[in-house]
Amino acid sequence: MPNRLAQETSPYLLQHAENPVDWWPWSTEAFDEARKSGKPVLLSVGYSSCHWCHVMAHESFEDQTTADYLNAHFVNIKVDREERPDVDAVYMEAVQAATGQGGWPMTVFLTPDAEPFYFGTYFPPAPRHGMPSFRQVLEGVRSAWTDRREEVAEVAGKIVRDLAGREISYGGPEAPGEEELARALLGLTREYDAQRGGFGGAPKFPPSMVIEFLLRHAARTGSEGALQMAADTCERMARGGIYDQLGGGFARYSVDREWVVPHFEKMLYDNALLCRVYAHLWRATGSDLARRVALETADFMVRELRTTEGGFASALDADSDDGSGKHVEGAYYVWTPEQLRDVLGDDAELAAEYFGVTEEGTFEEGSSVLQLPQREGVFDAEKVESVKRRLLDARAARPAPGRDDKVVAAWNGLAIAALAETGAYFDRPDLVEAAVGAADLLVRLHLDDHAQIARTSKDGQVGANAGVLEDYADVAEGFLALASVTGEGVWLEFAGFLLDHVLARFVDAESGALFDTASDAEQLIRRPQDPTDNAAPSGWTAAAGALLSYAAQTGAEPHRTAAERALGVVKALGPRVPRFVGWGLAVAEALLDGPKEVAIVGPSLDDKATKALHRTALLGTAPGAVVAVGTPESDELPLLADRPLVQGEPTAYVCRNFTCDAPTTDPERLRTTLNG
Repeated sequence: MPNRLAQETSPYLLQHAENPVDWWPWSTEAFDEARKSGKPVLLSVGYSSCHWCHVMAHESFEDQTTADYLNAHFVNIKVDREERPDVDAVYMEAVQAATGQGGWPMTVFLTPDAEPFYFGTYFPPAPRHGMPSFRQVLEGVRSAWTDRREEVAEVAGKIVRDLAGREISYGGPEAPGEEELARALLGLTREYDAQRGGFGGAPKFPPSMVIEFLLRHAARTGSEGALQMAADTCERMARGGIYDQLGGGFARYSVDREWVVPHFEKMLYDNALLCRVYAHLWRATGSDLARRVALETADFMVRELRTTEGGFASALDADSDDGSGKHVEGAYYVWTPEQLRDVLGDDAELAAEYFGVTEEGTFEEGSSVLQLPQREGVFDAEKVESVKRRLLDARAARPAPGRDDKVVAAWNGLAIAALAETGAYFDRPDLVEAAVGAADLLVRLHLDDHAQIARTSKDGQVGANAGVLEDYADVAEGFLALASVTGEGVWLEFAGFLLDHVLARFVDAESGALFDTASDAEQLIRRPQDPTDNAAPSGWTAAAGALLSYAAQTGAEPHRTAAERALGVVKALGPRVPRFVGWGLAVAEALLDGPKEVAIVGPSLDDKATKALHRTALLGTAPGAVVAVGTPESDELPLLADRPLVQGEPTAYVCRNFTCDAPTTDPERLRTTLNG
């Protein structure tokens, strides 16, 4: 008998629809039921590609005895953190404050007023490693709720008061300058792993937003050290097991410092951000490796994550069937020497050497994650391509990892920006078309008549959850990139609608600080507000970036002022914790550089000389530069106003901070202007 989750659009909630647990989705009705029945609430938060979420579901939520106990004594609520990042953020803050750590699955016990009083993450079915069993936890919570209700209410009240008092140290509404950005670079240099690339120890996450800062800083200041850190980190990741050497695309993170063994799930946001990073690295250096990885990652997203409706799915699971009916992490991706021999025959030895596959293995049970180890000697390129093709075909016959098919607005915004730019740089109109397809879906399905955005959709059906700040900001970022690449003003217009909502509903008018949820959103025990960049840019820094680009495209003063005020938090955090505010630092670089505004006018967008100037503009490394292209008569993009052709030739105009260079018809001169 399916529970209430059978009606939901989230693949994660649907995975639990057949559980014997009588789950509720997050709703006022669930809390009404808790009040009416006098039961506490069990809140369980996870996401569909989370390994330990699956483990706990299998051990506890699919177990009839555990389910009977849960149904008798609790109102049980299941939340997909990717659908409700606001609910996740508020209770994760409480978990981290109480226990010093967090993670998923997240298990929180609440009063019927949604106030938390006991926390944890994964609980095993039997006590182990000093952890109580899930049943012991449930019995303990039930006993406290029944026998010491006043004490529980007191604890819950104190936690909520403490959360309310945890105001972020907002640095005031003043953007960082040269000094703060230099100190941020120094901080990154100290944490840099010179031997292996990246920052800090294990587990190691791909630092895509920090690399964007390093590339922009190098472009603005000429810092060779910043460029070297970016290039070396990108090379080490691309040669490691975190990168799929056969199919392209990146796994979530590496469990070791050397980038060898990944946590195998592939997330849309990581791949969108990294595709853009490698495209920008190629733009700065001309590196063949960067070009290859950008294109392979773009192709991976289009091939494996694009949905029937034209959007991009959220993730591929880490686990898959190992061929024996057992779900095993990494089963789809790893190889033993014997498996290589089965597929490749005499070429198996070459493949083992090329990809670092050993008899003892680099992963579990003698299997190896494919890498490109640094090595001497030359390999026959044609032979290597043939080996890759045959291995990829053989892998395609394995049971594939599950896919989380929901379309998250914010992550699709990141993918649109990456595919539009990668398509433009490498003359791949199919990638630009894929970006336009996803943008069309967001406009058609996710935006309502007032341009308010819905967080998710699945199978062409829009979800019930309102967009949060990162949805408005990242989708605006994607639309702005599309406007620069295509010259179509409609994308700038839609970005403007979204950013007007940011100004009206997410900004604190007094301080210039930003909230993650709108002023008219569902009220939780606290209004979430996090300026730090984690797996993707925070809504706060993403909004600052999109507001700044929009202001550069349109001259809109309120948007520029809001961006400058929002960057106050980067002034405060950048010098102290640069690794956790990488996108904010990248936006600050754009602000310091202007950003430059480039208008390209020509007789038509198909004109050869116009295209050459447009391409040169897009390939400029000036931090955060915006590009508009069109005819002198066009009224689609404000930057094109009053820009005549010079002597009848296609012409480029470059301005910053209310001053303009002399117009030029020469792509070389434009390149020099934009590349410092």
